[in-house]
Amino acid sequence: MDKYAEVYLKKGRENAVKRFHPWIFSGAIAGNTEDLSDGDKVFVKNKQGDILATGHFNRGSIMVRILDFGKREINSGFWNDKIKTAYSKRKNHFTPRHPDTNCFRLLHAEGDGLPGLVVDIYGDVAIIQCHSIGMHKDIQNIGNALLQETDGRILHVFDKSKETLPRNYSKEIENGFLGKPQDETEYIVSENGHRFQIDWVKGQKTGFFLDQRDNRKLLG
Repeated sequence: MDKYAEVYLKKGRENAVKRFHPWIFSGAIAGNTEDLSDGDKVFVKNKQGDILATGHFNRGSIMVRILDFGKREINSGFWNDKIKTAYSKRKNHFTPRHPDTNCFRLLHAEGDGLPGLVVDIYGDVAIIQCHSIGMHKDIQNIGNALLQETDGRILHVFDKSKETLPRNYSKEIENGFLGKPQDETEYIVSENGHRFQIDWVKGQKTGFFLDQRDNRKLLG
């Protein structure tokens, strides 16, 4: 296992972690964090030195976003497990029950235990949007897991994180495909039998407001 930095909590501040709250605020942290950089992977410890969680460090009001409530290496195996679990939960809901819908949200950030990460599916394309530097530093592992753990459904992965990351970091990156690009300039998806043209390059969010599916069905 790689060496992880350590973040200690003040006495009594471990209760939120024990309740599985995914964030650790700056006021809960004891000691100096000057040696840490945004995006560092850290172990969160109580005053006695016991490891309570593993997460991403980020300087600000939310200083740690928790990825695992225990000691866990955040590597390719971690991402494969997370993507496989999320896909298993949702593939049967969309494909058999809604054969006329081929776009849906695969990863819901905190809702899937991955604060700072959203992944939307449009046909055979997965759009990743990272909202934390730590998440984006693992973008290649996330993209590989999407290709490996979705039963061959995902053929292309697009990173659209530049607009959602801090400027001092995002100025060094560009949105684009990870690996094999998708050649079509106009991509059409189906939702409740209606066809929509998706633009994940210039469109808002990941290209479409998937959470409005039921409202569009009602309007139709």
